[in-house]
Amino acid sequence: MTIVGMGGRLAGVTLGLMLWLAPAAAADGTAPGALPAPPQAPTFTLADDHGVVHRFPSGEAGVDIYLFWATWCPYCKALMPHLQSMLDEYGGQVRVYAFDIRDDDGEPRTVLDEQGYDFVLLPKADAAAEIYGVLATPGIYLIDQSGRIRFNLYDLITGDDTAFEKLSHTRKAARRAPWWAAEIRRAVDRILAAEAGGASLAGAGQ
Repeated sequence: MTIVGMGGRLAGVTLGLMLWLAPAAAADGTAPGALPAPPQAPTFTLADDHGVVHRFPSGEAGVDIYLFWATWCPYCKALMPHLQSMLDEYGGQVRVYAFDIRDDDGEPRTVLDEQGYDFVLLPKADAAAEIYGVLATPGIYLIDQSGRIRFNLYDLITGDDTAFEKLSHTRKAARRAPWWAAEIRRAVDRILAAEAGGASLAGAGQ
């Protein structure tokens, strides 16, 4: 991945997700073997390129996909068509928020329009990237209706063999993007299934 900078006020997000995956007793009394709740997403507001102010997390039903990207990032370019295909498939159940970062010379609106992407563009979103401790582009987070972080792309990043490391960034991106997209899609399906199950239980209790 392309490193864009260090720092951030949410250093515990990745660690929190790792702890979420660990089947251990939680301090809040969760039974041994049960999974503690995923970490809560930070709350903030940011205006899109049309001046509309959005509150994050949105709290809407379905899945919010936060994409931290830049127009010069080859990994972003390779992944973004897959995200658009998810919008086409899932319709209003999924939303993609494109947080443009470290991109002073780029034209993010032009890129989205030329490629036909239906993402909500948040320009000059470096402050949001700092909140999330974004280390590289693309950064991807999936947020559920309850405002919890259910997926973090950084958790998929592993060491690569020497042959892979010798490839250009464009070739690396072409190989990585389909895998990342498949994992994102699986996470979306899990979140939507969990929300549907919760709605069914709520209806049965009425």
